[in-house]
Amino acid sequence: MAPKYTADELNQCSKKVLISLFLSMQEQMEHLNRNMELLTEQVAIANQKRFGRSSEKLEFDGQLTMKECFNEAEVTADAAGAIAEPEMEEVCPHPYKRNKQKGKREEDLHNIETETVPHELSEEQLTELFGKDGWKRLPDEVYKRLQFTPASFKVEEHHVAVYAGKDNQTMIRADRPIDLLRNSVVTPSMEAAIMNSKYVNAIPLYRLEQEFARNDVHISRQVMANWTILCAERYLSLLWDYLHSELYKCSVIQADETPVLVNKDGRSAGSKSYMWVYRTGKMYDAPPIVLYEYQKTRNTSHPREFLKEYNGTCVTDGYQVYHTLEKERDNLKIAGCWSHARRKYADVVKALGKDKAKDTLAYQALKQIGAIYKIEEDLVALTPEERVERRQLSVKPLVEAFFAWIRDNRDKVPPKSETGKGFTYCINQEKYLKVFLEDGMIPADNNAAEQAIRGFCIGKANWHMIDTVNGAKASAIIYSVAETAKANNLKPYNYFEYLLTEIPRHQEDTNLDFMKELLPWSESLPTECRKPVVNK
Repeated sequence: MAPKYTADELNQCSKKVLISLFLSMQEQMEHLNRNMELLTEQVAIANQKRFGRSSEKLEFDGQLTMKECFNEAEVTADAAGAIAEPEMEEVCPHPYKRNKQKGKREEDLHNIETETVPHELSEEQLTELFGKDGWKRLPDEVYKRLQFTPASFKVEEHHVAVYAGKDNQTMIRADRPIDLLRNSVVTPSMEAAIMNSKYVNAIPLYRLEQEFARNDVHISRQVMANWTILCAERYLSLLWDYLHSELYKCSVIQADETPVLVNKDGRSAGSKSYMWVYRTGKMYDAPPIVLYEYQKTRNTSHPREFLKEYNGTCVTDGYQVYHTLEKERDNLKIAGCWSHARRKYADVVKALGKDKAKDTLAYQALKQIGAIYKIEEDLVALTPEERVERRQLSVKPLVEAFFAWIRDNRDKVPPKSETGKGFTYCINQEKYLKVFLEDGMIPADNNAAEQAIRGFCIGKANWHMIDTVNGAKASAIIYSVAETAKANNLKPYNYFEYLLTEIPRHQEDTNLDFMKELLPWSESLPTECRKPVVNK
């Protein structure tokens, strides 16, 4: 604590002592002001993270607030204002929104089963109106309505014929189809519905149990969990392994991870486990693959094992374990993520508000990164060769200027401030943030991996934790199939049903060659697995 002086004591001090005291107090005031600025910034960012939108963009990002979760219908209606009744082509999903054109409704609905409902006048009514034989029938006036049939159930009762010789010495049975799970009531369609509900639509099993009960079908969540784990382990794991080997063929992949709680994993309550995700690069010209992997920890051994036979570039968020792997190997290169590089600056700008933040270094950093992204957006449609050439001409000078600007300004902000942390991150990651300039197939950020793991995070928000390690591993397998199916424009339910029908038929096969016909991009998949494609 600084000493206190009385007026008499100060009057007795020499000029030199007074100057020394003043300079010391001035230095203390500057230190206090810096701390106050840091605290103000931290409070503003904490409030933004707690009460503000989670997107780094300032516009609405599509995520529901707490109010919208409980009052979604009213909030949506209030936000929309006067609501116009949608046309049928708006109700039926299609990839591209276009102006209405002749025959468009028929084009949108041609893949949906149609039931003709006639509305006619009786002959007596027509005779009364026109007289006997005084009318002729014109082409019908046709309009369409979309009907929804809720979940329905049907019991399959299999009768297996049994034959015996007249000598009563020989008895045979007719062939019976291969069961999904022996002595179980579950069918491929039933298990596909469970997987689709939980892993695509993020419906917890206890809610599914309640919904089934409302239809007078009583299946406990424990039974559904057991079915799901067994089907994932016996059947879908074969596809996961095959997709893993296919992923190794890609020269660019992306990786991310997110924490998850597993209740019974042999550790103390609240111990964090992790769900890792690996996917093909966003700009890599090949069918997309998305693979999840459950692990108890976040240490280097897990990506080391997963990537042990991989040769190429892996885009990550700057997590140190990947840099360790790069140092261990000559055939693995790590690329950084510009989305993470901008995150600290975005936090400051959001917390202060755009107008107040315009004079800050965080705002200037955000503008420079925005300029890099603006050029990147214009290069999306180019070939990898054209893209890397344009990056060298247009993007590289901006990147070099950005890092030079950081070095000139990093001493102007406290290292512990959000802007200071952003500067430190960028300097530490400079080598990795420049890798995308060397290869047109490497994206500038890791957003595709983060988007791939979003489905799991949405589900995690509903069920909070996984009960067992086996359940966590099964979840990783099923999420992998679901997300890869969606990325390849498949209907996850139909694809699950097809896989659970076909894979059991190959349980005696000694190799996985049959998997080629089951891959999400295989031309052999039945039509009902594919989403309808609307021509541009």
